[in-house]
Amino acid sequence: MRRGDMPRELSGIIGLITDYGLKDPYVGSMKASMLSINPRITIVDISHEISSFDIAEASYVLLSSYRIFPRGTIFVVVVDPGVGSSRKALLIETNNYYFIGPDNGVLRPAADEDSILRIINITNDKYFRKPVSSTFHGRDIFGPVASYLTLGIDPLDFGELIDLKDISDPKLELSCSKFGDWVKT
Repeated sequence: MRRGDMPRELSGIIGLITDYGLKDPYVGSMKASMLSINPRITIVDISHEISSFDIAEASYVLLSSYRIFPRGTIFVVVVDPGVGSSRKALLIETNNYYFIGPDNGVLRPAADEDSILRIINITNDKYFRKPVSSTFHGRDIFGPVASYLTLGIDPLDFGELIDLKDISDPKLELSCSKFGDWVKT
């Protein structure tokens, strides 16, 4: 895809999956950061009760739910044991959706299933909330990028294209049940 090519209409919907829980102000702060960029988005809380740092569980929840959403939905998944490290921040475009989160394998099962079109390493801090916390990339990087994307910002403005071989492999092993459901094994 060339610069300016968007694979689909954006729905204006952003689905969130985190391990933040609901006791503390983290989910609210992340949503406030996103809404301050585009107050017209619809934010859907898929789950904020993922076990702390459990990449496989978050991957499973994303894989189990993303297909229900309208085409053009953006999914932000923040389960990030490597926050504050040098791991990449990713925006993955697929046939029908966008997936945003850390490069730790959490996005791969769903993105692979929907056929990856391109992968962007998010590096353009013009789209980050300032100052960027070393431990709250959901609020300061991933959420804002998702909100700017709903405004029609070209995905390539967020960073540079990278190859599939340059990102982390999935951390989830799945099997198909006799009912056709994916189950974590």
